[in-house]
Amino acid sequence: MSDNGSPVQTAASAEEVARAYEDNKLAQVLYHDWEAQTYDDKWSISFDERCIDYARDRFVAIAGDQGWPYGRALELGAGTGFFSLNLKQAGVLDEVHVTDLSPGMVEAAKANATQLGFTVEGRVADAEGIPYDDDTFDVVVGHAVIHHIPDVEQAFREMLRVLKPGGRFVIAGEPTRIGDWYARHLGRVTWKATTALTQLLPLREKWAKDREALDESSRAAALEAVVDLHTFDPDELARMALRAGAVDVSTTTEELTAALLGWPVRTFEAAVKPGALGWNWAMFAYGSWKRLSAVDRVLSRVLPERLFYNVGITGVKPG
Repeated sequence: MSDNGSPVQTAASAEEVARAYEDNKLAQVLYHDWEAQTYDDKWSISFDERCIDYARDRFVAIAGDQGWPYGRALELGAGTGFFSLNLKQAGVLDEVHVTDLSPGMVEAAKANATQLGFTVEGRVADAEGIPYDDDTFDVVVGHAVIHHIPDVEQAFREMLRVLKPGGRFVIAGEPTRIGDWYARHLGRVTWKATTALTQLLPLREKWAKDREALDESSRAAALEAVVDLHTFDPDELARMALRAGAVDVSTTTEELTAALLGWPVRTFEAAVKPGALGWNWAMFAYGSWKRLSAVDRVLSRVLPERLFYNVGITGVKPG
């Protein structure tokens, strides 16, 4: 058991990975159950001012700052609760419910909420068949979730079904087609360079992951290729939500220079020994990302949306 009482997950075996290639739902559960106990560290996720600001700013960029707090909120594919729990702390959401296909992630999100001093309801659930009644929620949110869902348009229909009339969905952090291409290439180059350099004798003790950890990371990377199903063109994503029945649909893209820095930084963090980097590094990475994001907001006035890494989308259920 982990310190918070939830089960400690291990990486999927080679045999399980092989089966997951034939069963995407199994792949999603295996990958995200394995990541549940290390996900926050991997992505430098926290529930302090840094990530509260990040979550609130993403929400505002996509959907504005009106109508807060949303009384009853559902997060789809919540993972460890990063988006909804930080939005609650920011005053955007009130009552929070979380769902995820991974039992490990649901337990991690509930544990994180408890540590923050409040409770959330959590259910293991498929976004293509959300286990709540019609007209239940004021807002449905998600962060880096719909690219994992086989039938994204069906997921939009389900979001609209469980929303109250006039309710809104806000989905952030989805990869664009072009952004995903350059992010993955940068990530591969950084991983190879970092793992090679950290095996050099002067660097090995402080920086190098041990062989077992590297093997686990390789199996996780194999599963990641299975669970990441989609990249998006912003216009096509908007049309998908409109076909599902949403109104007032709009998309917002972010991160160009910030992604060109951010993906090598995140990959470097994942490639070195846990604990080798400290809080000062995290603040350096976040501060650099913020400065470059300001540059990207200027660039967004003149460059096509499809060049940016992240796309977010919002829409409303007809009243």
